[in-house]
Amino acid sequence: MSKRLWPVELGADLPDGARLGLRALARGDEHALVWLRARNADWLGPWEPTSPDDAPRTVSFASLLREQRTSARAGTHLPFALTLDAKLVGQLNLSNITGGALRSCTVGYWVGRQYAGRGVAPLAVAVAADYALRAGGLHRIEINIRPENTASLAVVRKLGFRAEGLRQRYLHIDGAWRDHLSFALTAEEVGPGGLRGRLEAAPRPPSS
Repeated sequence: MSKRLWPVELGADLPDGARLGLRALARGDEHALVWLRARNADWLGPWEPTSPDDAPRTVSFASLLREQRTSARAGTHLPFALTLDAKLVGQLNLSNITGGALRSCTVGYWVGRQYAGRGVAPLAVAVAADYALRAGGLHRIEINIRPENTASLAVVRKLGFRAEGLRQRYLHIDGAWRDHLSFALTAEEVGPGGLRGRLEAAPRPPSS
C-alpha cells in the first residue's frame, strides 16, 4: 500500500445520529486511551494478545505512537483510533498488509463495553475495509476470532464475511494458544457498493 494512504481521517454516521470517526492516534489521546482500557480491562482481557514466553511487554504511549507511525509509513499497518462525536471509544487496526500477488490484510478491533451494541464495530470495520480495498488496492480482508467471542462473531456475520474454517492454536491470547475461526471477503464478493452498502442494506431490528 502507498505511504500516502496514512495518516487519513475517515468517518460515517451511526443510525442513532452519532458520528463515527477513524483517525490516527495522537499524543493528546494518551489519558483517554489509558482510562478507557483500564475501565474495560475485564471486558478486553479474554481477547488480548499475550506472550508465550511469559515475558510481558510493556510499551509506553510514546513508543506505541512511534511503532504505529513507522509501520504505517512502511505500508504494513493502518492503525486507527475510533471516536464517537470526537470522543475516543476504541481502536481498529489493519495489520499484516501484503502487496504483490496476495494483496491482503487482517483486521483487529475493540470498542469499550459502554459503547457496545450501537453498531460501532460493524461500521468501523466496513469503513476501514472499504478504504483498504478501494484506495489501497487490496484484494482480500481477513478477520480471525476466538469461537467464544460472540460479540465479534456478530460483527462478521452482520457484514457477511465468509467463514473459512478453524485455525487450531492460532494465536497466543489471554495466556494460552487459542483456536480461532477465520473469516474473509475478497473485492469481488464485496462488490461496488462496498461493505458500507452491505451494512446499510441489511434489515434492522425493530425499535423497542
